[in-house]
Formats: sequence, C-alpha cells, structure tokens
Amino acid sequence: MMRLSLRWLALLALFATLQGCATVASPDPRDPWESMNRSVFGFNDAVDRAVVKPVAVAYKQTLPSWTRTGINNFFANLDDVWSAVNNALTLRRQAFGDSVGRVMVNTTLGLGGLIDVASDLNIEKHPANFNITLGHWGVGAGPYVVLPLLGPFTLREVAALPVDRQGNLVNQVADEGTRTGLTVVDLVDTRSTFLDSEGVVNGAALDRYSFIRDSYLQRQRYQVYDGNPPDEEPQEP
Repeated sequence: MMRLSLRWLALLALFATLQGCATVASPDPRDPWESMNRSVFGFNDAVDRAVVKPVAVAYKQTLPSWTRTGINNFFANLDDVWSAVNNALTLRRQAFGDSVGRVMVNTTLGLGGLIDVASDLNIEKHPANFNITLGHWGVGAGPYVVLPLLGPFTLREVAALPVDRQGNLVNQVADEGTRTGLTVVDLVDTRSTFLDSEGVVNGAALDRYSFIRDSYLQRQRYQVYDGNPPDEEPQEP
C-alpha cells in the first residue's frame, strides 16, 4: 500500500512537470495545475459514466434501502475508529469522546455497526483523518490536484494518503479476496449516495469542474477548522 501511494506521488510530480505545456488564462491560485486537472477530471468523469455510475445505479435499484443503510452504517462505523485516532491527535477531546462512544455503541448495540444506534442517541459524528490532523497543526493544504481514478485532493491529502490508507481498517484485513471485496462494496455504496445530488450539481453549475473544486476545497477548510474557518483564506506556504 505504501508503494502504491508513492507511485501516485511520482505520477503527480510528472504531471506537475508537464502541466506547463498547456495553461489556462486566469488560473485560480489554489489550482495552479488547472489545465492538467481538467484533463484528468474529464478522464475520471468518462470512467465514472461508463463503469462506476452504472454499477452504483444497479446497486441502488437491486438492494432494498434497509440493506444499503446497513452497509453504509457498517463502513461509517469503521471510519469512526480512524476518526477517533485523529481527533485524539488534534486534542479535540469532545470529538474524541464522541467518536469512541459511537464505535462502542454501534459495534455492540448496533450489531457490528449495521445499525446507527449512536445517532439515535444524539452522539455526534466527527469525521477526521490524517490530512485533517496535518492541517490542524499548520501544514498548508497546497495546490488542488485531481488524480486519475482517485479524484480530487489537495497536495497535503496526497502526502497523508499512505497514513490514511493504513488507518482504514478494511486495508488491515488479511485475506486479499475479502479485502478487495469490501473495498469494492465500499466504493459502490459511496458512489450510490451521490446519485440523487448529481442533478443539483449539473443544474446549478455552468462549469462542473469549478463547482466541484470550489465545493471540495470549502469542505476541506470547514473540516480542518472544526466547522469554524477564518473569514480570510490563509496564504499557502
């Protein structure tokens, strides 16, 4: 897994070198590699339309809602484990306590995480990962980048990928077949949750690329600053 992440870093460096061959007239300072990113965005979009989206549509149409909810809850419970670790690393005591409480309640009373009992008990969810931990301790987000098949990231996220992948409990499953199966189910389930919002994005955005980029970066800042980002966008080092 570490080797895979390092390959993505090397690929990113190559793209950054080649991006000067074609530039946009007035690039967003957060997105200096916009020309390259738009090309990769187009490639990812084509793959999504041809493969990922049809599978997600079939998944949603085939499985009853209660089954899909259980699957989504199961993976969300696994995510809460890594969130608890990173909330501890950022010294967010309330968030850490809530994350630990969610895992304990949902794993036991929620039948291994299939039922989200914690939300019914008003135990708040606090998503966190190593990227957010780095941002909390002052590491700048860096340029926006779109990676082939993986989608949008900031450069800080790319650097955090090896750690976040190790923190994903699915990647700790010893059996390769089971691990791959869980990864595919998680991907399809996640993609299915965005099906209903696609019409809103397509209808509201004259430029889907810019709309998705701006929304993504805004959400990143919101998470790093625990829901209270400063008014002014900080200058990246």
